[in-house]
Amino acid sequence: MNAKVEWKGRLTFTGTADSGFEVPLGSNPEVGGDDDGFRPMELMAVSLAGCTAMDVISILLKKRQEVTDYQVKVESDRAVQHPKVITKAVIEYHVAGKGISESALTRAMELSADSYCPAQAMLGKIMPLGLKYYIYEGEKIDPAALITKGQLR
Repeated sequence: MNAKVEWKGRLTFTGTADSGFEVPLGSNPEVGGDDDGFRPMELMAVSLAGCTAMDVISILLKKRQEVTDYQVKVESDRAVQHPKVITKAVIEYHVAGKGISESALTRAMELSADSYCPAQAMLGKIMPLGLKYYIYEGEKIDPAALITKGQLR
């Protein structure tokens, strides 16, 4: 896998990789940026969420779960001092649908964490990663429709 960033001026870059898609990178005005793109550390969180999200939805669909809405969120803490690394993260899986099986969801989360998601495997070696889940009955993720929540790690 190869990636590059191309400078567009000030603290603005365009990132590309083998897939050919582009992603804008930028920074806060407080540090000389123009607030015109993802921060690099935000992309690490998005990569973690995206990697495990793809695994879990694939497994749930193979298990014939009737998923109608799905989100994966990452909440992370960063060190105060430079280099301001991410010190821990919690991955939250929000799944809505008809009769979603808690055991199917937790098994899919475990498989992603332990076998399939390289982002989770790498980051889990250097910091704690929590896993939480929320199951909603219905078409959309709606706090009023929450029927089950739990934590694996």
